[in-house]
Amino acid sequence: MTSTSSARTTAPVATSTITAAASGRWTLGDLPVSRVGFGTMRLPQTGEALVPRAVPRDRAAALAVLRRAVDLGVNHIDTAAFYFSPLRSANELINSTLAPYADDLVITTKVGPARDRTGAWAPHARTPEALRGQVEENLRQLGRDHLDVVNLRIVGTESIAERFGVLAELRRAGLIRHLGLSNVTPAHLAEARAIAPVVCVQNRYGIGVRPEDDAFVQDCGAQGIAFVPFYSIAAAGGQGGAIVAEPAEVLAVAQAHGVSPAQVRLAWTLHRGPHVLAIPGTGDLGHLAANVAAGALRLSEDELALLEGLHRSAATG
Repeated sequence: MTSTSSARTTAPVATSTITAAASGRWTLGDLPVSRVGFGTMRLPQTGEALVPRAVPRDRAAALAVLRRAVDLGVNHIDTAAFYFSPLRSANELINSTLAPYADDLVITTKVGPARDRTGAWAPHARTPEALRGQVEENLRQLGRDHLDVVNLRIVGTESIAERFGVLAELRRAGLIRHLGLSNVTPAHLAEARAIAPVVCVQNRYGIGVRPEDDAFVQDCGAQGIAFVPFYSIAAAGGQGGAIVAEPAEVLAVAQAHGVSPAQVRLAWTLHRGPHVLAIPGTGDLGHLAANVAAGALRLSEDELALLEGLHRSAATG
């Protein structure tokens, strides 16, 4: 195991003093954002997200987290109309808290997946009518006349040309400013770019999660496309959250810096390239501050090598 003996000798900076500016900036099309953003999937409920009969989060607590995120300099909010629980909708919470929206606030959403009124998953939107309906629903819920970024989320490997073409038409009509993709392959990205510009790719990725996508992550950067990992903290836990014991390597780096394993995981993704953005989600003010502060965490070459070994081991074991 590579040594982490180069631990900092000074006390870590209090997370409450660190803003999203410490993470640096990236431009989604023509929209500058801090590299640490905020994902709203967990905001409408406590416990596991995107399940029927989820326990709604206290409304005041959810609104406080959104307000604090913006206070900490976060200007990239990720959401979707299918992020809801009984009584709570991520889009409605955003609208209630942040509207009228600041000029520099960038809200990204996604279309494709669908849930019925009970919260159960329904068939994906595939027709032009269904996709336009989802775009219009996001517009209505957010109180916007256009959407900053819309990601087409994919399930499977079939062609996306028809569906992406629908969104490209809505972009030309002025309802969408920029387009992105979610849960896609390099072939999907190439297919989409032949139709319209793509500003971001949202895929599952993190330490030990899909190391086979390392080249894809770097290729996105080479093409000027942001790569936005999801579940980078939860890893194998996915939408259920971080439920697996942390490996010794992550714990060692965290101890060396006096930070949490979650912060190490976020920092590692940001170290993958200046085009890599983070959208960690939480309903807890303390976790929010820690997530934002992870943008200031600088890992040494030895620490990166240690974590790289852990990451690569997932490809063989």
